[in-house]
Amino acid sequence: MDSQKKVFASKLLKVKAIKLQPENPFTWASGWKSPFYCDNRKTLSFPELRNYVKLELVHAVLENFPEAEAVAGVATGAIAQGALVADELNLPFVYVRSKPKDHGLENLIEGELTPGMKVVVIEDLISTGGSSLKAVEAIRKNCCEVVGMVASFTYGFDVAKKAFEEAGVKLVTLTDYEHVVAEASETGYIKADDAEVIHEWRKDPANWRK
Repeated sequence: MDSQKKVFASKLLKVKAIKLQPENPFTWASGWKSPFYCDNRKTLSFPELRNYVKLELVHAVLENFPEAEAVAGVATGAIAQGALVADELNLPFVYVRSKPKDHGLENLIEGELTPGMKVVVIEDLISTGGSSLKAVEAIRKNCCEVVGMVASFTYGFDVAKKAFEEAGVKLVTLTDYEHVVAEASETGYIKADDAEVIHEWRKDPANWRK
């Protein structure tokens, strides 16, 4: 296990940015039932943790994508985190909407990118990868190069791994499903039986408990 990913998993569980409820599952926007829910925006409410996330994202960018000339946050979850990263790196910042505005200039990308710029995308979490890669597509259509993506968390679904490979996007995350479940099990946040339920869910989340 990666010690840094384990530390961040612990911090997310502590502030309940991640919740595990096998007995009382959540319903995602997609309609999927899930015993696992992640909302990294909650980290913004805790100054010390907010700063920690910012610096970890910055370190990930510098280590993996030092050529980045601009930062793009994916709306809405990663707008604040992306802006914090861009500010720390002193780079231009834009954010990418899920769909164009229905008025004014009908922008999909808010802010300004110069054609040819090398852009790193900041995301809060990766589930299927669909919305994240739509942002990548929008940036590429803006004649810029996406050098990679840094996200706080990924569920590690096979569908997402395949989508990122096909899109040719390198993904780096601060923590992931494996580290969160391991940390939750070790600390007694969930029981062994609960962990088994969660593992079963991840095998086929779209059809779990149908």
